[in-house]
Amino acid sequence: MTIGLDWLPNTAFLYLLLFARIGAILMLMPALGEDLIPVRMRLSFALAFTLVVFPLLAPSLPSMPSEIMAIVGLLFHELAIGLMLGAIVRILLMATQVAGAIIAFQTGLSIAMTADPTQAGVQGAIFGSFLSLLAVTLIFATDLHHLALAATYDSYAVFPLDMPLMFDDAAQLAIRTVTQAFNLGIQMSAPFIVFGLVFNLGAGILARLMPAMQVFFVLMPANVMVGLVLFALLLSMMMGWYLMAFEEHLTMWRG
Repeated sequence: MTIGLDWLPNTAFLYLLLFARIGAILMLMPALGEDLIPVRMRLSFALAFTLVVFPLLAPSLPSMPSEIMAIVGLLFHELAIGLMLGAIVRILLMATQVAGAIIAFQTGLSIAMTADPTQAGVQGAIFGSFLSLLAVTLIFATDLHHLALAATYDSYAVFPLDMPLMFDDAAQLAIRTVTQAFNLGIQMSAPFIVFGLVFNLGAGILARLMPAMQVFFVLMPANVMVGLVLFALLLSMMMGWYLMAFEEHLTMWRG
């Protein structure tokens, strides 16, 4: 009995083609692609997820071309799509940084900086670092990472291999995502903007009535205390807005 192995090169090519897009998406996907997760675990998960979806997607993929440049072109096409999709979703995580910076400024804690584990250890406002880490935790807690994996699978229906790369559309989508992230950050921190306006207005009036008193210095502890209480009361509402926006953004991939 003779066992043919002619199917191995084409199978390896299709698997590598799927891994190029899936690996790029999972490398940048919030929660699934965080630097807190060891690189080997992320790589192993990407390889395992590619193996899971391989029987479902392989029939719709083209056969391995005979020319090496055609193979490189297909791999570059899939890698570019994966990087674009993953980076656009990663941009949405900036909303927590925007909200955290505004909250820290309004509560008088903008000088309190800490390393943000979701931004490769970059220094940021302590509120922003907390909100970013909480957002990643809630994505896992609410099983939205399952939706991220489903969106990764459905991206092959929305962006097939024979579709040309649309860099202009990707740039416009990135700009809209940045705008959405900024608007979401402003919405999450809107109560603190109102609180800062009212508090500073009252402190300014009190400073005019009592010029000999260092009003802003005396009221600083009250500003911090009231800001922390307001943050504790509004935290669930802020993160609810973020999770809804994250879910809507992933649903867009599913057509």
